[in-house]
Amino acid sequence: MSLRLATFNVENLMNRFDFSGFRNQLNQDRTLALFEIRSEAEYRALEQARAIAHSDDTRQLTALAIAATRADIICMQEVDNIEALKAFEYGYLFKMVGQGYRQKYTTSGNDSRGIDVALMMRDETAHGQPIEFMRMTSHAHLTFGELGLHTPELAALGQEPHERIFRRDCLEIDLKIGGKPLTLYLVHFKSMGSPRNGLDGRQATMPIRFAEARAVRHIIEQRFGRERAADKRWAVCGDMNDYRQRVVIDGEGPSDYRFEVHDEPVSCLDVLLEDGFCENVVERRPEMDRWTLYHTRGPQERHLCQLDYILLSRSLAEENAGAVPDIVRNGQPWRTPFPGGQDVDRFPRVGWDRPKASDHCPVAVTLDIV
Repeated sequence: MSLRLATFNVENLMNRFDFSGFRNQLNQDRTLALFEIRSEAEYRALEQARAIAHSDDTRQLTALAIAATRADIICMQEVDNIEALKAFEYGYLFKMVGQGYRQKYTTSGNDSRGIDVALMMRDETAHGQPIEFMRMTSHAHLTFGELGLHTPELAALGQEPHERIFRRDCLEIDLKIGGKPLTLYLVHFKSMGSPRNGLDGRQATMPIRFAEARAVRHIIEQRFGRERAADKRWAVCGDMNDYRQRVVIDGEGPSDYRFEVHDEPVSCLDVLLEDGFCENVVERRPEMDRWTLYHTRGPQERHLCQLDYILLSRSLAEENAGAVPDIVRNGQPWRTPFPGGQDVDRFPRVGWDRPKASDHCPVAVTLDIV
């Protein structure tokens, strides 16, 4: 009995408009910056037209990327709300895969923009085994103080003990696959942001992601018992906004690009992976071929890295020792540099920078549930 499990940051699946760019140029789309706009009413009308036109192409590509995963269950990040998810599934994904993802779950988390983690799943696997929803538990309310995770490093960032740990949520969803239990933990950790206080964005925000990772491990160990947790059937899925390796890109252009793997001395992933607690199964792929996102701040800062994870409990990983995940990169924009031998056929209408399926790539793996 096999299950196809996927995770995908769908990048701002919203069902509302953001007009804050009229007063804050940092939030203004570059298209509107080309035009002289004389009033907020004019800005709102133009932003609505731009967002609608842009979203149609984007969501067709997002749906193509999801369809390419062939997933029975897909964990998602950056979903506005259940209404946005329903409209996307019915208006776009349904046209590609038919009556597939009838079951949808999300809940409001802590993100200031309102983007949440979510789950869509079929009623049964491709092999006809029923997929049953049992319960859903949000952990968005947990604070640093409650779990004893407040540190001087967090205090230096202005984080108080009473503040919530998760930037979004750790959404715990219990399922049964053909009658066998499976628990999923959906996460979307603190983003790296821009450099500050003499540190790059990753280092500056690292204490928050470490706290989030420790909180996820605490939740799992509390649920299953500290000594037994690794031997239970669970997976942590989502965008952790951190990496243990990156592929640094050098060179002047496509014909001159050079790719080199760099290991990172510290990552929040270490908290979850240490002691064999769980396994990042994407690391079963070659080092140069694990990336799910292209990051650039210009020619001096370019790399490919893995931000999107399916972490399997030790027991589930051992039961699926031969399972190697797929990474769907067909929705990446043409500006993304691909190492040699990794080029794929892009989906129709993918642009140089946009439209694209997302800035992230979906990750999917087939698991035997025994």
